[in-house]
Amino acid sequence: MDKYNELIKKIRRQVPVGESFDLLERKLKIGGKSASMFFVDGLVDGGMMQRVIFSLFSLKPEQVENAKNAQEFLESNMPFLDAMVTEDLQQAITFLYSGLVPLFISGYGGIIIIDCRSYPLRGINEPSKEKSLRGSKDGFVESMMTNIALIRRRIRDNNLIFKIYSVGSLTKSDVSIAYMKDKTDMSMVKKLDGELKKLKIEGLTVTEQTLVERLIGKKLGRFNPFPRVRYTQRPDVIAAHVEEGKIAIIVDNSPTVILVPAGIFDFVQDVDDYYFPMLTGNYFRMLRIANMLVILFATPVYLLFAEGDIPVHESIKFFITEEDFAISVFWQFMLLELAIDGLKLASLNTPESLGMSLSVIGALILGEFSVSSGWFIPQTILCMAVVALASFTQPSIELGYGIKFIRVLMLIGAHVFGWPGMAAAFVLSIIAMATTKTIVGTSYLYPVIPWNGSKLKKLIFRTKK
Repeated sequence: MDKYNELIKKIRRQVPVGESFDLLERKLKIGGKSASMFFVDGLVDGGMMQRVIFSLFSLKPEQVENAKNAQEFLESNMPFLDAMVTEDLQQAITFLYSGLVPLFISGYGGIIIIDCRSYPLRGINEPSKEKSLRGSKDGFVESMMTNIALIRRRIRDNNLIFKIYSVGSLTKSDVSIAYMKDKTDMSMVKKLDGELKKLKIEGLTVTEQTLVERLIGKKLGRFNPFPRVRYTQRPDVIAAHVEEGKIAIIVDNSPTVILVPAGIFDFVQDVDDYYFPMLTGNYFRMLRIANMLVILFATPVYLLFAEGDIPVHESIKFFITEEDFAISVFWQFMLLELAIDGLKLASLNTPESLGMSLSVIGALILGEFSVSSGWFIPQTILCMAVVALASFTQPSIELGYGIKFIRVLMLIGAHVFGWPGMAAAFVLSIIAMATTKTIVGTSYLYPVIPWNGSKLKKLIFRTKK
């Protein structure tokens, strides 16, 4: 009885029951013994809670007395699937804030934890950013357990392992890693496991991005524009990569799952390539690679032609204007880079019902005025329009901005030093990628550095899955 009262006093001191309206205590009499359960209103299933309480009320005194401790009581008197016993009060409090129900019974030193969780969830719908041409239409949601179930449904194998961690001294966010123990390099798993265990942070404020930035760690690495991980909201993408030996990081409260390691060549492939015949899949992949080259070189190369650093062939002279214009081609491109990003941000905050009409009207009005006023020439607007549209051929927003920063650097180099400046900027970008390491320490340019011809072939070309 003393142990029970001591535990009740301790949890009441730490959990603000009565102060916070959603934290509740339910006092019970179970077979003549005093009992208390604590729960968070809104995180528990009311129907399941009623069934649990009804089952406890139906117990006879001799049934309760026969159980010498909490574990025996659980085994003989609680016919519920998800229940356990813990001796750690702090662990019980953590479970409480996760939606589980701690049950204290007089005479027992252990705490019975009952899983009656019911999180508010949206439907498992297709991600708006990653549309599927023929594949599955389900997508990850904000519940980690639901996301794990979506992966487990696709990989029904004993070698698929999920490990869970609690990250954040304040938020205590659940983070899980998924890998195939027979295919994944266990040194990468060990390194990631150690990093997550020793992570010192108050909380995952913006979920997966906060976690990634902490795992990167080095201050200089934070200014590196190249994405060190790959984000996706599609379960089939995660399942396919985990089968190949990669590691998935699942963060509770986030519909986005992280894939590591992720090198630059991992972004040229897409799961939709494998939903079509090999010829069609290779066509999609080559088109994606070609578009990446277009968004990288289109504007710097045009600038070299326009400023006379590269001789213009007679066949393309029609595309190089010889008329006077108010702003140089270089500053036209720089202003258009900012304008396109401004329009993207504006579209995010535009009401859905007005988005299409405002985009069309804005593009027509702004485009027509900029050309008629003499500020811009049609060629620069056409180049930036092609670049903006081509950037959507690959789903990674982070890679898109990484390529953008390289393109702007090459624009500056081409304007100041001509084609040697553009070449130097491109070489510096390659060196930056070559010296970049992924979160688990592998080369960012793998399988080029170190060389692995067969792996490179699979990344560039669509092969048999």
